[in-house]
Amino acid sequence: MVFGLSIITFWGAANEASTLGWGTRVKGFVACFVAGVLCSLLGTCLLWVPKSGLTLFAVFYSLGNIASILSTMFLMGPLKQLKRMCDKTRALATGIMITCLVLTFCAAFWWKNKGLALLFCVLQFLAFTWYSLSFIPFARDAIIKLFSACFK
Repeated sequence: MVFGLSIITFWGAANEASTLGWGTRVKGFVACFVAGVLCSLLGTCLLWVPKSGLTLFAVFYSLGNIASILSTMFLMGPLKQLKRMCDKTRALATGIMITCLVLTFCAAFWWKNKGLALLFCVLQFLAFTWYSLSFIPFARDAIIKLFSACFK
C-alpha cells in the first residue's frame, strides 16, 4: 500500500509542478521532443555498428519514444496526459506501445535476441503512429479506408 501511496504523492506533486507558464511549457515540450528525436536518430545511426548496433538501436529508439511521449506532458500536464493515454480510443495503442517498449528492453538486455528487439521496435513505431493519429480528427478513419481500398 505504501507503493501505491507513493505513486499518488508523486503524481500529485508532478501535477502541482505543471502550473508552469505557457512559454516554459512550450520550451520544455520542444526540448524533450527534440531530445527524443535525437535519441531515435542516434539509434538509427548506431544500427550499423558491428556486433552491438542492433541493441544500441533498440535502446536509443525506445528512449526516444519515451522522451517524445513525456514531452506532451509539458503541454497538458501529467495527469491529463495519462488520462488521455487511457481514453477508450487510445488505450489499446498505449498498451501495445508500453508493452513493446518493455519487451524491447527485455529482448535487448535480458534475452539478448536482436531479432526480437527489432520486431518490438517496429511494433513500437506502429503503435506510436496509431496513437499519434488519434489526436488528428478523422486520421484513423482515413488510414483504415486507404488500407481497405488497397486490399479489396
